[in-house]
Amino acid sequence: AMEGSAGARIREGDCAVLKRGEVFKAVPVLRRRKIIFEKQWFYLDNAIGHIYGTTFEVTNGGNLQPKQEVEETTTETKEAGTDNRNIVDDGKSQKLTHDDIKALKDKGIKGQEIVQQLIENSTTFRDKTEFAQDKYIKKKKKKYEAVITIVKPSTRILSTMYYAREPGKINHLRYDTLAQMLTLGNIHAGNKMIVMETCAGLMLGAVMERMGGYGSIIQMYPGGGPVRAATSCFGFPKPYFDNLHEFPLSKVHSLLSGTFSTETLPSDPEDNALVEEESNGLTEEKQTSLQETEEEPTTEAPMEINQAEEQETVDINAEDVEFKENKEKENKENVREKQMKQWERRKKLTETAALLREKNADGLIVASKFHPTPLLLSLLEFVAPSRPFVVYCQYKEPLLECYTKLRERGGVINLKLSETWLRNYQVLPDRSHPKLTMSGGGGYLLSGITVVLDKGKSDSSNLEALKMEEPSPKRCKVQDLHC
Repeated sequence: AMEGSAGARIREGDCAVLKRGEVFKAVPVLRRRKIIFEKQWFYLDNAIGHIYGTTFEVTNGGNLQPKQEVEETTTETKEAGTDNRNIVDDGKSQKLTHDDIKALKDKGIKGQEIVQQLIENSTTFRDKTEFAQDKYIKKKKKKYEAVITIVKPSTRILSTMYYAREPGKINHLRYDTLAQMLTLGNIHAGNKMIVMETCAGLMLGAVMERMGGYGSIIQMYPGGGPVRAATSCFGFPKPYFDNLHEFPLSKVHSLLSGTFSTETLPSDPEDNALVEEESNGLTEEKQTSLQETEEEPTTEAPMEINQAEEQETVDINAEDVEFKENKEKENKENVREKQMKQWERRKKLTETAALLREKNADGLIVASKFHPTPLLLSLLEFVAPSRPFVVYCQYKEPLLECYTKLRERGGVINLKLSETWLRNYQVLPDRSHPKLTMSGGGGYLLSGITVVLDKGKSDSSNLEALKMEEPSPKRCKVQDLHC
C-alpha cells in the first residue's frame, strides 16, 4: 500500500484507480457495473472492503479474487543458451495453437498454468538466454495472467494516468513538470492560492491535495463554469471544497477597473457540464440509445392503431387538462429553483470578488491553453508582494514574450524560464539502462517572485533617483538587479 493510504479500504462510491503494469485507469467503485480495462472485463463488487493496493485476479464470470502471494519457484539451474543468434522468429516455435489456448481458458485453467504450458511447448525456450527467457515469461504473463491492482488516487498516479491516456486534456503537462510547479509555487497548508488552469482540474486537484484542506483556493475559469473532471477523481472529503472558490476570467477586467457587478453572469454552468461530457465520449452512447427508441414504434402494425384510436379520444381530453396543470406547477417550481441557484451563484461570486480585492494572495499558478501574457499581467495584480508565481506553457515562445513583458513592467524578481528533462531507467541486475523511449518534451515553466511595484515613477527616473542617493559601489548592484 502507498503512503497515506496504508489502512484505507475500498468503499462503494469511491473513485479508485486500476493499475496493470504501467497502465492506469480511474473508475468509480459501483456494484454490478461491468468495467473493461486492458481487454479484460470484470465487476468491482468483490473488491469492496479490501485495502487499497491489493492485487486481484480476474476469475471466470468477471469476479475479482485477492491474489495469493505465491513464492516464485526457482527452477533448479534453468537451462539457458549463451546467445540468441540461432533463434529464428518464424512463428513455428510454439506447438500450442490458438484454439488449444482458448480451450485451456474455457476449462478455467489459471493464467499461471497456461504460461507454464506455453513454456513447455516452446521449442526455442531452452536456447534463449536467461534474460530472454525472463522477458518471454513476463510477456506471456501479461497476456494470460489477468491481475489488476486497485490503488488509491493521488496526484502522482492521476497525473501519470492523464499524461499517458489523454495528454491533450491536460495540455501535455508532464508529471515531473507538475511536481516542479507545486515546489516553485511554494504550495502548502494555509495558503491563499489563485489557480488558473485548463487541465481538466488536475492542477487544481494537485494544489488541493498539497494544501490538505487548509487555506483557500480561488480558481479562475474561462467560459461558463470551471471544469473539474480530474478533481473529482481524487476523492477529496467534502470539507476540502468549503474553501474552494471560483471566479470567471471574463470578470477580471471589470474587477480591476472597479466596474464589477454580478448582474451579467456567464451562461449557466450546466451548459458547460454537457460539453465536458461530450469530450469524455459519453454522448456516443446516448445517441445510440436515442436511435433505438426512435426505431421501436415502427414495428407495430398500422391497422391496429386506427381501430383503437376512436375509443381513446374521449379519455385523452380529461388527462390533458391534468397534465397541463402539472406542467405549469413544475414550470413555476423550476423557475423558482433557477432563481435560487442564480442568487446563490451571485452571492458566491460577490464573496470571491471580495477575496480577490484584498490583493493578498500567497501565490499564482497558471497552466492553460491560453496565451500567458495577458493572463499573468492581470492576475498578478491580486498577488501580495514577495510571493511566488508559476506559469506553465506547452511551448517556449509565449513564455519568452511573457518574460520580456514582465521585465519591462517590473514588479517581479528571480524570473526563470525552465524546462525539466525526464528520463526513465530500467533497473534490473546486469541490465540497467535508460529506457529506449524517452519523453520528448514536458513543456516549459516561467517562475518568479512578486515585489512591490512602484507605480509613481517610470523605470528610468527610478534609476536616476537611485544614482543620486546611493554611494557608488552599491549603485552598480542595484542597477544589476534592474537589468
